[in-house]
Amino acid sequence: MLVDSHCHLDFPDFDGEHVALIQRAREAGVGLMVTICTRVRKFPQVLAVAEAHPQVFCSVGTHPHNAGEEAGIPARDIAALTEHPKVVAVGEAGLDYFYDKSPREDQKSGLRTHIAVARETGLPLVIHARDADEDMEAILREEMRNGAFPALLHCFSSGRGLALAGIDLGLYVSFSGILTFKRSEELRGIARDLPADRLLVETDAPYLAPQPRRGKRNEPAYTAMTAAVLAETRGVDFHQICAQTTENFFRLFKKVPKTALAASEALT
Repeated sequence: MLVDSHCHLDFPDFDGEHVALIQRAREAGVGLMVTICTRVRKFPQVLAVAEAHPQVFCSVGTHPHNAGEEAGIPARDIAALTEHPKVVAVGEAGLDYFYDKSPREDQKSGLRTHIAVARETGLPLVIHARDADEDMEAILREEMRNGAFPALLHCFSSGRGLALAGIDLGLYVSFSGILTFKRSEELRGIARDLPADRLLVETDAPYLAPQPRRGKRNEPAYTAMTAAVLAETRGVDFHQICAQTTENFFRLFKKVPKTALAASEALT
């Protein structure tokens, strides 16, 4: 079965639909999902979704869009929240110079804080990077020299240089519905060439629904559509991509018990 490594099930787009949403995901072969935190101060809502459903796990962190409003939250406070058994990742944090909704210095500072949490806890850092390839690579290389930490470049849509830098630093790369878009030839070329053992898939739901659902609300079931395009892009069998990306997920998200996927599979 597949894993949706990044979605936002606490968003109001899914209010009252979680049971049906998870059922549709299972029917599509998506057994687990990680709902991602965008504000530490709204973490209780994220955690509540994960606690209510055995197929759902979560992260804790501050999105770069919100780095300004949550500037100064100490790494120790975020790390303390990761002690909950359902919290399996840190973030999402990073740099977004496309929208620039927070001061860039706050984004950089927030990213470094989350890196410190990932380094301390051993949980993977979920990295958001948009139009900030040069600064992102520089910070990642500098911070890796200060001590290794697990991480993935989520919803990858950056350039080949950042992808290769991430691989060089031991990171994973996750692809979303963007991979399926007609004008994503360059991105598919990157996905084709990366090592198989570093690939993950996700939805970033409710955003970025893959073809042919583009423009509509995205949901975890649609992970299978992105996986199918990834398989076609790499010239391998769909079931091989499912097995590989799920194996990669458990290698990176070490805190998620493999029994959770087996339990979800048994319900299908």
